[in-house]
Amino acid sequence: MDTRRLEEVISDQKQEIAKLMQKKFVERKEESLVDLNSNLAQVVIGVRRSGKSILCRNVLKKSGVHFAYVNFDDERLYSLTGDDLNDVLQILYKVYGEFEYLFIDEIQNISEWFLFVNRLLRNGMHILITGSNAKLLSGELATHLSGRHTQIELYPFSFSEYCDFFDVDRTSVATKETAFRRAAFDDYIKNGGFPEFIANPQNQTYINTLVKNILETDIKNRYKVRYTAVLTNLAQHIMNIAPSSINYTELQNLFSLKSVHTAENYAAFYKNAYIFVGLQKYSSKSKFRVTNEKFYCVDVVLMNRRENAFAGENLGWRLETLVYIELLRRYRPQMKDIYYYVDRSGEVDFVVCEQNRVEALYQVSYDISSEKTKKRELNALINGATKLNCKNLYLITDHERCFVNEKGYDIKICPAYDWMCGIE
Repeated sequence: MDTRRLEEVISDQKQEIAKLMQKKFVERKEESLVDLNSNLAQVVIGVRRSGKSILCRNVLKKSGVHFAYVNFDDERLYSLTGDDLNDVLQILYKVYGEFEYLFIDEIQNISEWFLFVNRLLRNGMHILITGSNAKLLSGELATHLSGRHTQIELYPFSFSEYCDFFDVDRTSVATKETAFRRAAFDDYIKNGGFPEFIANPQNQTYINTLVKNILETDIKNRYKVRYTAVLTNLAQHIMNIAPSSINYTELQNLFSLKSVHTAENYAAFYKNAYIFVGLQKYSSKSKFRVTNEKFYCVDVVLMNRRENAFAGENLGWRLETLVYIELLRRYRPQMKDIYYYVDRSGEVDFVVCEQNRVEALYQVSYDISSEKTKKRELNALINGATKLNCKNLYLITDHERCFVNEKGYDIKICPAYDWMCGIE
C-alpha cells in the first residue's frame, strides 16, 4: 500500500479516536482485567459491536498514557498483508511520535499479525489488542507468543451496564427505584445489550447487518467457506432453536451437508466468532462432557429481532440465556467452569465448578406462580444438590423473591433484575 495513503488513513483514525476520547462511555466491569503495564499483550475478544474498542479507550483514558492507534477494521486497509505491517509501524511513529503503548483494533483482519505483535513485545512495547475471533486470537497467540498474552472476553452489556447506560438506579431497594429497575429489565430481556442497538432499538436493519457481517467477515472470508447459503441458514436455524442441545447428525441431514464433520466445523466457526456460546454437560468423564453440548445466542436480541426469525416472546428461554451470559461474565475471569446437569430425575440449568468441586447450582424459571412449576424447579435443584454435594442453590425468576428450605436445603429465589445487579 502506498505509504502516503497509509499515513492519511492513520491520521484520520487519530482524529477519530481523539474525539471519542473526549466522550463519556459506560464503564465496563472487564476494564479492571486490563493491565497496560504488563509485558504481556492484553487481548480483548468478543462478538462484533459488543464494545471492545470503547472498553480499551476507557482504560487508556483513565491511565493518561500516550499511545498510538490503528484500526484494521477499515475498508481502506483491507488490502494490507503481513508484509505491510512494518510500514504501518513507521507511519505510526511519524503520526504519533515516540510511544510505548499501542492499541490495535480488529487485528485478526491482517495475516501474520502475530509475528508483528511478537516482535513488538520483544522490544518492550505495551500492546492492547481487540479482535472478533476466539480461535485466531487465543490459538495463534498461544502458539506464536508462547502464552505471552492475557485474554479478556467481553460480551454485550450486562443488565447492570444497561442500567448505567439509561441512568437507572441499580443498587437501591426502595420502591420507586426497584420499579424502574424492573421496567428496565422488561426492555433488556427483549432488546439485549448491544450498545448501538439499545440506543436505537427501532433500527430494524441493525441486527440483520450485524449477523451478516459476522457470518461473512468473521467466518466465510476467514475460513474460506464455499457454501454461503448453508452457512447462513444453519446459523439462522440454531438461533431459532437456541438454547438447545446440538445434534450434528440431525444438522447434517437437515442441510444436506457432506458429513457430520462439516456440521461440527460450522458450529465451531460460529462459536469462534461469538455469535453463539456453548454449554457442556456436567460429567466426571470427558467423553460425556463433549457430547450433547447446548448452544446459546450471545445476546437475546439475536433470538427475535432478525429478519424472518418467526419467534414468539419465549421469555423463559430469554431469561435462561441472560443468566448464562451473566454467569460467564462472573466466573470465567475466575477460571471457573459452567455446565448443565441432567439425569433421569431432572435437569439443573447451570452448575458452577472450580476444578472438580461444584460451587453453586442455578435454576432458571421465568414464572413460578404455579405451585406445580415451583415444585418442579425446586425438586430439580434439590436432586442436583444431593447428587453433586452442593448447598449453594439459586432459583432465578422474573420477579419472585424469597428464601425456602426444602428437604434440608436452603434455596435463594431471586428476581433477575436484582440478582444481575448484585442484590440478593
